[in-house]
Amino acid sequence: MSATIDPVRPADPAGRSGRAGRTGQTGKSPGPARPPSSRTKATARAPWILLAPFLALFVLTFVLPIIVAIGSSFTKVTRSGLFGESGITSGFAGFANYAQALEDGNFTASIGRMLLFGAVQVPVMIVLCTALALMLESASAKWPSFFRAAYFLPYGVPGVIATILWSFLYIPGLSPLFDAAALVGLTPDFLGPSTVLWSIANIVLWSYTGYNMLIIVAQLKAIPGELYEAARVDGASTWRVARSIQLPLIRPALLLTTVFSIIGTLQLFAEAQVLKTASPAIDSQYTPNLSAYTTAFAYNDYNVAAAQAVLIAVVAFALSFTFLKLTNRKSS
Repeated sequence: MSATIDPVRPADPAGRSGRAGRTGQTGKSPGPARPPSSRTKATARAPWILLAPFLALFVLTFVLPIIVAIGSSFTKVTRSGLFGESGITSGFAGFANYAQALEDGNFTASIGRMLLFGAVQVPVMIVLCTALALMLESASAKWPSFFRAAYFLPYGVPGVIATILWSFLYIPGLSPLFDAAALVGLTPDFLGPSTVLWSIANIVLWSYTGYNMLIIVAQLKAIPGELYEAARVDGASTWRVARSIQLPLIRPALLLTTVFSIIGTLQLFAEAQVLKTASPAIDSQYTPNLSAYTTAFAYNDYNVAAAQAVLIAVVAFALSFTFLKLTNRKSS
């Protein structure tokens, strides 16, 4: 009885037999992909569950008010009757509220006033907080932690309280500054029409320099120590280290603090509102935010106030974007 011999199948490119090449090493065809397990799905959902409370508050307290303000700025409310007793109707107003806001000379003057304020105060603050940060992080600094806390302490004082404290130093008869100025024959007027803006700038400088300084200090602490060691080996002076190593590497912090300061300039409110009672030079529309507040709560024109708020945000965005564009172009 003769045995039949199976012909040898040609090997596949991987070196396996034809049957193994078609069905794999186990001889079984691969099945469909297994669905992800419940543990994998739970792991994917966990971050969103943890973020849900924050996202809900963010939408309710930040996103939704912005949407409502923009919608209100394009709405016109009409009251029928002498006191509105015949009904109130609202409709689409187009850009009428924006035109009315821009036609208000006091509002446009307040924006120009804050642009002048920012052009002087912001560079002074950035230079001062940078100098303080560099001095506190130098090798020869004594008690740096104490002085960092001391410079940051004014930021913890609310703006209203800080303005009240400084107002006592601006009022004649209460402030020792006038007695000291009289000794040298000076009679300053801190709350006059030409000086009150810079008195407000002094309060802002006192309040926020320490905050911006800490941002720069944090960036300085991220600089690798090897760079300082190499500079010492090369015999670089303290000024050369600051100019060639520290200042270029803290550029992101300087940009961040400058943008924050530009935005904060247009948001100035508490200082002018409090000093208004002590200085006749400050009217109810001295700053853009104060103008929008007065339009809303003194004139009861919430739609025009919403348009003013949107214009303030647009100006702040345009200034910040222009600054970042110019700095990026110079660096490139």
